[in-house]
Amino acid sequence: MVKLERNRIMKTDIFIQAIRNRNNLQFLYGLQEVNLEPYYISKNTFGKKVIYGRVRSTNQIRKFEYYKIANIRIVHSLRFSPLIPINSFAS
Repeated sequence: MVKLERNRIMKTDIFIQAIRNRNNLQFLYGLQEVNLEPYYISKNTFGKKVIYGRVRSTNQIRKFEYYKIANIRIVHSLRFSPLIPINSFAS
């Protein structure tokens, strides 16, 4: 029987850390590499977790479904200022 590690970091933990510190993320979405300025986490109409953010070098805000995301890396050297006011979504 395989014992699960208790200190395993989940995707949500990584995303929350990046959003709070305004760090960029780099990950694979399907087979495509994505560099993202993460804005907020939500659920889509089907109840699946998604993350919204701006793809670097564009002005496009996109939604990415959790289950398609792999190999997540926080890029600590790059910080960003959001194009949309994040606080307005929290209230």
